[in-house]
Amino acid sequence: MTTLTRVLSICIMLLAVISVALGEWAAFMMGALQGITEFLPISSSAHLILLPWLFAWDNELLHSLTFDVGLHVGTIAAVLFYFRDDLLGLIKATPQLLRGVRNQQTQLIVAIVVGTLPAAVVGVLFESAIEEYLRSPIQIAVVLAIMGIVIAYADRVGQTQRELTNLTWRDAIWIGLAQACALIPGVSRSGATMSAARVLGFDRNAAARFAFLLSTPITLAAVALKADELLLIQGSDVVTMLIGVVAAALVGVVVIDLLLSWIRRIGLGWFAYYRWLVAIVVVLVWYLRG
Repeated sequence: MTTLTRVLSICIMLLAVISVALGEWAAFMMGALQGITEFLPISSSAHLILLPWLFAWDNELLHSLTFDVGLHVGTIAAVLFYFRDDLLGLIKATPQLLRGVRNQQTQLIVAIVVGTLPAAVVGVLFESAIEEYLRSPIQIAVVLAIMGIVIAYADRVGQTQRELTNLTWRDAIWIGLAQACALIPGVSRSGATMSAARVLGFDRNAAARFAFLLSTPITLAAVALKADELLLIQGSDVVTMLIGVVAAALVGVVVIDLLLSWIRRIGLGWFAYYRWLVAIVVVLVWYLRG
């Protein structure tokens, strides 16, 4: 565990205590859950739908897409903070790209741009339909289980011959198409992109780093499009949102740090088992509730 992780862990515990004192425990739980699930291959959108459903929370804000967007502000802040040196390097390399210079940095910029396009197109065309028809718990359980099979297979057959320096725009297209599928709750952006990268022969660390960098533009765009809704939040909802956002940011940094440290050893297969377990629990609860 790094010093950064230790310090942030203390901050998270303090925030948890404050949340309990303010009666905002549910907001803290949602934010922490977003920080965990956004970066692990287990689907944040699925968990943000399932948690309020499982505990029957009646706060409308917690069930809203506006709250989801707010939590994504927290996790995108985590990515920007953790990968600040990488992102600053890409920004500095942009003029070189415009001059036609080809190097590792400019190739990575091209890969991120190309990889972002499929999700942007699918999001514009089908976001409303996905939000309306693909958010029921039983549908999410099915997608969680199926994607668990995909993740387990990809990690098992994936090679470790390629690093991020070998990334091409053709690789980015395939990984970008996988990211587009993650708009369906239960798929997982990191799970889909890391699985695609593993099948293409990238090692686990390279797959994880590119997955996180690739998530930055599309998440920033989604937050920007919904920013007007965040500005309309008033009263006690402001405190609820702030606690959720801060929890998502703090937990997100810790999860990124731990995942990049452990990914070579633990692999992705364990997350498939977790997906299947959650799917079984959701189906059982859905059946018992009638």
